[in-house]
Amino acid sequence: MELARNVHEGLPPPTSQIKDTTLVRGDYLYYHYGCDGVDDRGWGCGYRTLQTMCSWVVDQDPVPRRPIPTLPQIQEALVQMQDKPSSFFGSRSWIGSVEVALCVDYFYEVPCRIIHIRQGNELPGVVEELRAHFQSVGAPVMMGGDTDNSSKGILGLCSGPEGHYLLVLDPHSYGPGLDVMRAQQSGWVQWQPITSFDQGSFYNFCLPQYKAMLPATVK
Repeated sequence: MELARNVHEGLPPPTSQIKDTTLVRGDYLYYHYGCDGVDDRGWGCGYRTLQTMCSWVVDQDPVPRRPIPTLPQIQEALVQMQDKPSSFFGSRSWIGSVEVALCVDYFYEVPCRIIHIRQGNELPGVVEELRAHFQSVGAPVMMGGDTDNSSKGILGLCSGPEGHYLLVLDPHSYGPGLDVMRAQQSGWVQWQPITSFDQGSFYNFCLPQYKAMLPATVK
């Protein structure tokens, strides 16, 4: 099944008064529920965001080391790393930002940084760290929480007089691949004010540290 590429492109800013916008740099594919024929509704959102991140890493590498891992391959890797028991393989258990970080390193030798905040009302405190990540590395970010347990991709951020917004790629679309227009019209990629996130949930952000994209090594 052909997947949509760079579904955020052409999406207008959330308001006309936006002053600073920083976005993902490089190409990625939009992985979501059922995009490969596997019905993972209700448990696969973290896996799908991981696959989207992996597609970005593969696109940066002139000689891809490994293809995008399947859901069983992701589970098998976590068992092999002894992060999960053997019963995890073949299960419908969720994964979060920490497991995603382990897998990006396992499959591509790209370490990840985890940013943890205790509550959603602390989100303004990570804005500058996310901005610096998109400016220096440019990789998609995973965002996951506890009471807000819907894993999601973060493709950028912007700021204006009314506050800060995150560009969210939602992996919960189910079925055949969407084109860019339908993904945007359906809200599967959209700007969300940081005040719209669960203020009581903790959040973990997973930031791939792909060295080849750092300014000091760009050729």
